[in-house]
Amino acid sequence: MPLSGRARGDPGPPRPPPPNRSTHSVDEILHRVEAGVSWITLNRPDALNALTWEQRERVIALLDAASGDPGVRAVVVTATGKGFCAGADLRGGNTTGERVAGDVARMIRLGAQRLITAVLDCEKPVIAAVNGTAAGIGAHLALACDLVIAADTARFIEVFVRRGLVPDGAGAYLLPRLIGPQKAKELMFFGDAVPAAEAARLGLVNKVVPADGLEAAAREWAERLAQGPTRALALTKQLVNASLDSDRATTLAAEATAQELNMTTADANEGVASFVERRTPKYLGR
Repeated sequence: MPLSGRARGDPGPPRPPPPNRSTHSVDEILHRVEAGVSWITLNRPDALNALTWEQRERVIALLDAASGDPGVRAVVVTATGKGFCAGADLRGGNTTGERVAGDVARMIRLGAQRLITAVLDCEKPVIAAVNGTAAGIGAHLALACDLVIAADTARFIEVFVRRGLVPDGAGAYLLPRLIGPQKAKELMFFGDAVPAAEAARLGLVNKVVPADGLEAAAREWAERLAQGPTRALALTKQLVNASLDSDRATTLAAEATAQELNMTTADANEGVASFVERRTPKYLGR
């Protein structure tokens, strides 16, 4: 869903603050780094964590920062309260200004699509810990993550059809690649809620856990990833994501290049050395 409207000639909102700046939006996105894991928590529980413009920009900035921070080796995206993310918050939009051709497309490109791309392009593995309803762009935010752990109370809803809208936020890209085109159309045409257990059966979710065990389950996976060979994981993520849009020859060439690049890392040398020496490897993320 569009995050806001914009009047003709309006340059739009100011540039977002850097990730560590203290603002009201920072309170609505909680952030901490523990044991090499960047925890990004949506924190508007009264609104079921519907995303505002400021929240979206902060999440994008934090994902960007995670890519370049050697102290961050995995990311978890989660939320407080009963909802993971109810979609985009439309209440702050400008509905009175003149709309011209291209405004909506630009809004989607610079808004929802940037958010999903930030997850897909993050150079660290990203886990979604889905605590409740994930609807619209909220569902796509979760499904763009590399791994999805859902509380047994979570639901996923392609809510766009209920509002007479076309899915955005890369939904028509993500869903067919996860569950095939026919099932993706079913979810998008009807907009029915998909409970966590059914989402796992379809392949939208990796694991379903009791709600009170969600954070622990996410922490276990995230900290395992944070102890892994970080650059190898980044290259693996890139290979898998790119393979969905590539032919065999292109994919195999990319694989060979990735292996060549990875063999220059300290972690690759450590992995080989530990195998030869019959010991557990100690990866440093370099």
